[in-house]
Amino acid sequence: MSEGASRSGEGVRFHRAGGVARVTLDRPGRLNAVDSATDSALDAIWEAIERDPDVRCVVLTGTGRAFCAGADLKEDGPGGLAWWARSGRHGFGGVALAGRLSVPIVGRINGIALGGGFEMALGCDILVAGESASFGLPEPRVGRLPLDAMVTLPRRLPRALAMGLLLTGRRMDAAEALAAGLVNEVVPDVDLDRAVGAWVEAILACAPLSLRAIKRSVSDTAHLGEREARAACLPSLVAALESEDADEGVAAFREKRTPVWKGR
Repeated sequence: MSEGASRSGEGVRFHRAGGVARVTLDRPGRLNAVDSATDSALDAIWEAIERDPDVRCVVLTGTGRAFCAGADLKEDGPGGLAWWARSGRHGFGGVALAGRLSVPIVGRINGIALGGGFEMALGCDILVAGESASFGLPEPRVGRLPLDAMVTLPRRLPRALAMGLLLTGRRMDAAEALAAGLVNEVVPDVDLDRAVGAWVEAILACAPLSLRAIKRSVSDTAHLGEREARAACLPSLVAALESEDADEGVAAFREKRTPVWKGR
């Protein structure tokens, strides 16, 4: 996709400019619930982003008063077992399980994030929430399972907090999510774009290959012990250490100027 280009359809809007890809769930009448067509569109977008070396950061959000209400239960789609079998290794929305993308994902949580929407938020690297945002896993209340959150949430929260959410379907408001360490920042709803912009600006100030190496290391070595993870010779790590940007960063520091990143 060319610089500044946009596309929309199947419940998702996608725009890329200035190294930032903005992915917006766009089914406000359904609280941005994900149906099969939206899920397929998201999968194609994630693949396009991962192939694009000019994308340095992703902002994921929703339109209207919701981030994402999860799966669209009004759709006559596959049953629970079929959904589990086909959901693949990337989880709900193609991004709920960390590691799909090599670039940072900033979640702009503009309202409710329920079920799969909460799971997609957990797949982000940085979360900025408006004061009206809330999180929850209502699946057991409708006879379903939070397939991704059952795995990810107990790894992010103390067991008591995680199980309290998983076993009741109750909602957690933005302030509680901040106190629990699930989100990075909570701001008044009117300040959400400003706050997200500040995080994006901070990401863009960093060397892109360094960020890719950091994210890949965190994602790809999570199953290893500390010593094994430290010794893992990942291609992204080698590329960053041997890059022109590594020399440029040191030179800029010595010359007291802003580095000019080339991504190589």
